[in-house]
Amino acid sequence: MRSPEPQGYYAASAPAPPPRARLDGAVKADVCIAGGGYTGLVAALTLAKAGARVALLEADSVGYRASGRNGGQIHSGQRQDQDSLERWLGETHARDLWRLSEDAKALVRRLVAEHTIACDLKPGLVIAAHNARALRKLAQETDYLQRHYADASIRMIDADETAQLLGTQAYRGAKFDSGGGHLHPLRYARGLADAAEKSGATIYEQSRVLSVEDGRATTAQGSVTADWILLACDAYTGDLVPALAPYIAQLESFIVATVPLSDEQYAQTLPCDAAVADTRHVLDYYRKSDDRRLLYAGREAYWSPPEDVAGLVRPRMAAVYPKLADIPIEYGWHGTVGITATRLPHFGRLGPRTLFAHGYSGQGVALATLGGQLLAEAALGRPERFETMARVPARKFPGGQALRRPLVTAGLLWLKLLDVF
Repeated sequence: MRSPEPQGYYAASAPAPPPRARLDGAVKADVCIAGGGYTGLVAALTLAKAGARVALLEADSVGYRASGRNGGQIHSGQRQDQDSLERWLGETHARDLWRLSEDAKALVRRLVAEHTIACDLKPGLVIAAHNARALRKLAQETDYLQRHYADASIRMIDADETAQLLGTQAYRGAKFDSGGGHLHPLRYARGLADAAEKSGATIYEQSRVLSVEDGRATTAQGSVTADWILLACDAYTGDLVPALAPYIAQLESFIVATVPLSDEQYAQTLPCDAAVADTRHVLDYYRKSDDRRLLYAGREAYWSPPEDVAGLVRPRMAAVYPKLADIPIEYGWHGTVGITATRLPHFGRLGPRTLFAHGYSGQGVALATLGGQLLAEAALGRPERFETMARVPARKFPGGQALRRPLVTAGLLWLKLLDVF
């Protein structure tokens, strides 16, 4: 099945957004932002609050793509563990990245509270080990963070406690992160947009940016001339700037929403009400919604998305929660994830006044929110935190334009095979 709305359950459970005009004609601004997801919206909000004239151009509607379709999970850290980052980048840079990741979670919570965004924000994230080797690795990472970073928000839990908290016998153990959490992603995006507009930013929808050059962003119906251009297109950055295409790859992730659970099902399914992600390369991730549904994501595709999302995801859900094997699935949808070869976000400059941030690699709720703030800070003359991210060496995916996607697909399928062992 596939839902009529591309954001599936999220669109059905979020208040209708206000109508927004399409860009028509020539506009001048201090800052022009391409992209109406978390990064672009937080950049617009931050800049508008600082008094800048902001024009945001969104190809469809606010939160239309990943920011309105994702799993809603708030993760700690970067996409690589801290020990690996220290060996790669050095301890000082790695610690700076850790502090930024902590800032990212705090920023999400602050924005939700400050602007009274009704997005069902809840605490708790469980990283569940799918086999013994993954459990050992989780334990090592947890011990390292506790000893070297004084992280008191995480602890390891054994198989019995994991089963008690999650309501399943599927895992060998887990890491419980009280600093993580989850929210309704589309409500969060729309709340950010409302806050940005109330602060003075102008958001244009149905206004796809076709080209960026010499301080001007051009759409089919108009253009914005600005002192700064900020690119916040994540998985689609390469479509706008071909020079960045080798640094970003796309994959499709699939999510279903069950009908509301009965009292018994609700009590037995994920009793702790945290979000869960497992340790597979092609991972499952899930949580309960505020209206008592199980939202379950599993499987990925590298070419055309299948029509029957429920048929794709249900076997993964049933393996974890056998009692839900036959529960009706009311919504199924998919979204495009932008990933990098390093699995860390890619920040940089295309010129003295054109900045970009993309490639959050599955951890975009917190990191993309922070990315918008860092882009705004750089445009406001405070580039230090932006440069911390920009100093992370970027790596190109292999192959030219014709071979890149098949080679990336082959690599991801190899990682999927490793999940078996």
